[in-house]
Amino acid sequence: MTQILRHKDILIAGAQSHLTRATLTTARPRTLHGHDFFELVWVQNGKIRHHLEGKVVTLTEGDVVFIQPGQTHALQGRGEHALVVSICFHPQTIKSLAKRHPSVNGHLFWSKTGPVQVHRDIRQLAALNHAAVQLERSLGDTLAAEAFLLPLCADLTAEAFAADVPAWLAQACLAANDPEVFRAGSAGLVAQAGKAHPHVSRMMRKYLGQTPSDYVNTIRMTHAARALTTDSEAISEIAAECGIPNMSHFHKLFRAAYGVTPLQYRQKLQRDVVQPN
Repeated sequence: MTQILRHKDILIAGAQSHLTRATLTTARPRTLHGHDFFELVWVQNGKIRHHLEGKVVTLTEGDVVFIQPGQTHALQGRGEHALVVSICFHPQTIKSLAKRHPSVNGHLFWSKTGPVQVHRDIRQLAALNHAAVQLERSLGDTLAAEAFLLPLCADLTAEAFAADVPAWLAQACLAANDPEVFRAGSAGLVAQAGKAHPHVSRMMRKYLGQTPSDYVNTIRMTHAARALTTDSEAISEIAAECGIPNMSHFHKLFRAAYGVTPLQYRQKLQRDVVQPN
């Protein structure tokens, strides 16, 4: 009988996430398990066997897996020192992100297929672990969970467009992650596409479900959130770096993305920042 893990048994009251680090044994799991929460798993060290319905996938250091409720699986170490990190996320947190950021639909936790596997290189894995430490030291509430998830999901979604997205549009969206591009707003993205603004807008609505401005502003706010937790620059300077010198507009966009003002975000999370060596 498949064991079903439930978030109410894992998350403490008010928490939206719970992080676990584990060294896996080489013993083959007796059965697969399911859960009613979303789970993010990555290999920190060594190799592991990821048992799924009808198949076994070998994962190595830097492999990351997004697992939805109802998808059964189990983990097994291969050799010594097989270390994994697992984060349980409350279902409501994941569902609410998709409502506010339509571009994630069809990707990662929101894919219509089985568990989604991606890979992070050494630099990206270090950034992921750095973010995990911040999450672990936080209150584990919605703000902390989203501060961890949004940069990761934004990066990965930008890297993996659906197959039917025109190549020129995918390339323009990827280019929009460059500060030199997103500072110019939607005009910067459209310039990268090399096509008329109305046409780019129509294609983005068709394939990504959002306008060029919505897409670029998500990238801008992700950049701002990172800067607010890792830099000591004035908020006005961070806004200018994002290409939004109008502070009223910047505050409006940031509050829409994170539910708090930039200052509240910084005060709550910056104390948990771990400076790199």
